[in-house]
Amino acid sequence: MTLSTAKILTSDSLACSVATRSVRDEIMAAAKKFDLEKSLAELEDLVEELESGDLPLETAMKKFEDGIKLTRGCQTALKEAEQKVQILLKSAGGEKLEDFEIDDGA
Repeated sequence: MTLSTAKILTSDSLACSVATRSVRDEIMAAAKKFDLEKSLAELEDLVEELESGDLPLETAMKKFEDGIKLTRGCQTALKEAEQKVQILLKSAGGEKLEDFEIDDGA
């Protein structure tokens, strides 16, 4: 390998590293901008519209797709919140989280 080839490879590696960092930063910025409460409200509205049965098929499919995107965003936000709680608990003395059990009243 020549010196110029090594410089090109190093330069390409640096460019890849910068590009990867840039993509990661964009993803993190998008995650920070996500508004869980607003998304849940939008999701509730979408469900009501879909349950009404009054939408044309194409419109219903588009709203369903939008609902899936909102659901994924909400799941991601909740997972991140859970991870933050776990980190805080570990740093505050190591309490372990327990699974939440739903009491169905039966």
